[in-house]
Amino acid sequence: MVSPADVKALQRATWAAGHWDAVAELVLEVGAVIVERTGVGSGMDVLDVGTGSGNAAIPAARAGARVTGSDLTPELFGDARARAATAGVEVEWVEADAEDLPFADGSFDRVLSTFGHMFAPRHAVAGAEMVRVCRPGGAIGTCTWTPEGFVGGMFKIMGSFLPPPPDFAQPPILWGTEDHVRECFAGLDCEFERRTVRWTFASPEEMADFYEANFGPTVMAKALLEPQGRWGELRERFLEHVREASAEQGRAVIDGEYLVTVARKPG
Repeated sequence: MVSPADVKALQRATWAAGHWDAVAELVLEVGAVIVERTGVGSGMDVLDVGTGSGNAAIPAARAGARVTGSDLTPELFGDARARAATAGVEVEWVEADAEDLPFADGSFDRVLSTFGHMFAPRHAVAGAEMVRVCRPGGAIGTCTWTPEGFVGGMFKIMGSFLPPPPDFAQPPILWGTEDHVRECFAGLDCEFERRTVRWTFASPEEMADFYEANFGPTVMAKALLEPQGRWGELRERFLEHVREASAEQGRAVIDGEYLVTVARKPG
């Protein structure tokens, strides 16, 4: 029987595959969005859950906060440290499971995550942990892909080719729906906003090549499906998805929709 530990071991291997730092370039602006929306300021203690290359951690440090960046995949911290050094900021990097954060209750004024915590398999557990480490009167800010958006469609396509997850592992894309977020942050007042981030590639094929080489889940899917002779079919489905979503014919001009959540913890 597959356990949560088994799922997390696979997730760590998945996000260590490819070149996440290249993918992070596509969502750099989102970290600044959640830092601004949650009012991160000088002297605050801030945690970035699933930080990757410092997605929200580095913008928070630029705002003058004392920042901890946590991630299940410490292999990503080398790029994170390099980005922080380039930005001239200090961040503490901590290997951590979003479902079992190694911090005391009420440790942080702001708890942030941009496309990180959403991949923890048990959403209510991860949500409760984020609430637990947030101080009374503090706020939790997240950015998550929506089911209706481009990435939601991409995940649906990929999932149709891959083995189903165990029953306890909820789809990450559920974090892009308001009702689900309210359930996971039970008892908190939540504010929502839908935004988009734009990606531009010279062609759908160039975008497919980029994801195939750099995005961990795609790298792992290719490794599984290519020996079965099914990778070409998945790639073609992805190309069709890009062509349908592109704002310009011939190129790949994609608006990725995401949900911004600000959940405030009572003081």
